[in-house]
This record gives sequence, structure tokens and C-alpha cells, in this order.
Amino acid sequence: MYQSPRRLCSALLQRDAPGLCRPPGPRPRRRSPPPATAPRPASPRLLAAASAARGVARCCSRTVYSMGNGTSRLYSALAKTLNSSAASQHPEYLVAPDPEHLEPIDPKELLEECRAVLHTRPPRFQRDFVDLRADCPSSHHPPIRVMQWNILAQALGEGKDNFVQCPIEALKWEERKCLILEEILAYQPDILCLQEVDHYFDTFHPLLSRLGYQGTFFPKPWSPCLDVEHNNGPDGCALFFLQNRFKLVNSANIRLTAMTLKTNQVAIAQTLECKESSRQFCIAVTHLKARTGWERFRSAQGCDLLQNLQNITQGAKIPLIVCGDFNAEPTEEVYKHFASSSLNLNSAYKLLSADGQSEPPYTTWKIRTSGECRHTLDYIWYSKHALSVCSALDLLTEEQIGPNRLPSFNYPSDHLSLVCDFSFNEEP
Repeated sequence: MYQSPRRLCSALLQRDAPGLCRPPGPRPRRRSPPPATAPRPASPRLLAAASAARGVARCCSRTVYSMGNGTSRLYSALAKTLNSSAASQHPEYLVAPDPEHLEPIDPKELLEECRAVLHTRPPRFQRDFVDLRADCPSSHHPPIRVMQWNILAQALGEGKDNFVQCPIEALKWEERKCLILEEILAYQPDILCLQEVDHYFDTFHPLLSRLGYQGTFFPKPWSPCLDVEHNNGPDGCALFFLQNRFKLVNSANIRLTAMTLKTNQVAIAQTLECKESSRQFCIAVTHLKARTGWERFRSAQGCDLLQNLQNITQGAKIPLIVCGDFNAEPTEEVYKHFASSSLNLNSAYKLLSADGQSEPPYTTWKIRTSGECRHTLDYIWYSKHALSVCSALDLLTEEQIGPNRLPSFNYPSDHLSLVCDFSFNEEP
């Protein structure tokens, strides 16, 4: 497997920096290719961080196989407090460390670090926000930006998913993680909902914590990542929110059931309070069972999630946003359950269609040994009586995606990220 303790570390070791602020314009910047020069030598800070990371591996109670290095002294400190075998068996390890002990980093510096690592790759795809403010009430408070994304578990991408048109070099973690981070930093969500996260503790939690996010991770009980040699642990769902905008009211990790049986799929649901307006809402992230033939199973999982959310939102009294990879087309029963739920939900990306009633033609597009797959599986649901969509990030075109589909050197996952700006409707 690819292992290289280079780059990205230096951004993790930066001095105090201002908090995360969204730039005024909605259009993300394209990466500018640098002039042709010799590769930059590794800085002393990178070498020091790499040495610290190697020290972590020696101190663990059992052998840990890493699918990518280049993290930080921060993770070195965190990892020494984690017993790997215990972490894989007990949910207590989901508790995050005290954010006051984390040295902040500047998102601009981290973005430049990512672009330095990616300088040999093509520029980022250009995607634009579609203004939907005709249906969005005016507000004195900034909108809430929510990002939904199945980022593709590293172990599955390299070991199980068989993306036959994707070069193996495009999947190497050292660069692919920078593409993922670049996408997040470009759109700067207030809330980030992720699936297939198998590098939470060594990458996403240390970095995003220092950018001002509070994170929660809930792994699958029997993650398929664990079947892959040199895996980085189980994959699962992760939910991050900016601490300077929201206060956590309560949080629930939900193991989904189907026909009274506990399943391998999970969800996280958190009630947050906006610090500017004191308005509360619930944000949930999930990843339902994949594969054709499991439609009834997904339907049962969806019903269980809806029941849990019904309780958490006190019968829809608390506004709700649900992000997820549902592994279901709009024709499936689980989609219909959400569309007709008493929670009064609408799918945000339908608003991009001409009639406002049609989902996008795809949110994932890949080529496997079994053939080409183009499906709409990812959604952002919201309480239409309490929330409005101010804007939504348009999808990549077929031309941008290219004939080899996803993932690729340009894009790190087989699923597209979905990003929406929400505002509260006026009080009755």
C-alpha cells in the first residue's frame, strides 16, 4: 500500500490563525498550476511531524496498518491516548477531546498546502451555486451551509470497489485526502455530513477540529473495510459543525434496525442551537444498505430512522435536515417514505429542476467490472414548513466528469458532494 509521510503536515503545525470564514462570493477558486520547477524539499516541520507519526505507531498496543501518513503532532498526541483494540470495540472512543487544547490553523494555509500536494493534478472542477432566493425569506442572520458527501472509504476504493477506469495512482491516500479537503475548504460548510469515513481519527478530526469544527463519528458495526488488508479501521458516518455558529443541545448515535433486527447501517442525529438567533434544529446523517435486491431492507431502515427522528424532533416541532447516501433511486419505497412522512420533508435538490419536482439525473457515476453505473442515491431532506433553500451547488456535467467517470485524478470520490444554504422561515 502507498505510504509516504510527506506534505500536509506543515499546515497542521501552523501557529495561531483566525477562524474559518466563508469568502464573500459563492464561486470556488480553480487551482492554478504552478510554474514548472523542481520539487520542493521537505521542510523541517514535515520531517518532525513524520517522525512523531512513526513514534505513534510504535507506542500502540497492537500493530496498526496505516493507508497514509502525513498527519501531525496533534494526532500524535491524540493517538497516544487511544488504545486501538479498545477503540474498535467500545463506543466511548467517539467522544472528542477538549477543543480548547487544539491549536487553530488558518484554512487558507491548509488550502495552499493541499494545492501544493496536488500541483501535478488537473485543476478542480468548476461548480456554481444556483440562486434560489426567490423562495427564501429575508433574514438578518447568515444562511446555514450544509454539505452532504460520501467521500469513498480508502480501504474500499483501493481494495474492493473495482473502479476499472480509475488509475490506481488516483486513489493514493496522500493525494486523495487533499482533494477531499480541498473540496471541503472551497465550499466551507457550517455543517458537514460524511459517509464512508475510515480516516476520522488520523485525518478529518484533527484537521477539522483545528478549523473550528466539533465532530462525531459512528462506525459501522461490521465495516467491510475490515476485510481489506492494511485497512485503517472501520468506516462510518461523521458529522461536523462549526462551534462558533452552533451549540450542541443533544446527540444520538442510532444503529438502524430492519424488521426488528439490528443492522450494519448507522445514523447520527444532533440537535443544534444557532448562536445568532437561538433557533434550534436537528441535523442527521445516514448511509443505508447498498446493492440491488435489498430494497425492502432499505425501506425498513428508512422507517426506523424516520421513527427515531420523529421522537428527536418532538413530532416535527424542531426543524430537521437529513443528509445521506440512501443507496436508493427516487422510485424506491424508502424515498417515498421520506417524501410522504409526517415530518413534512422535501428534497432540496429537486429545486434545481425546471419543475421543482425532479431529482438530478445522477449523484454517482462510476465504471466497475460489472459495467457502468449512473444513479441518484444522495439527498438532503429538510423541513419545508420551517426551512427554505437559498441556494444549491450545481452538479458536475457529463463533460466535466469525463468518459472514465468517477473517481478520477480530478475528483476523489464516486459520489458528488451536495451543498445547500438554508434559512429559517419566519415564525408563524
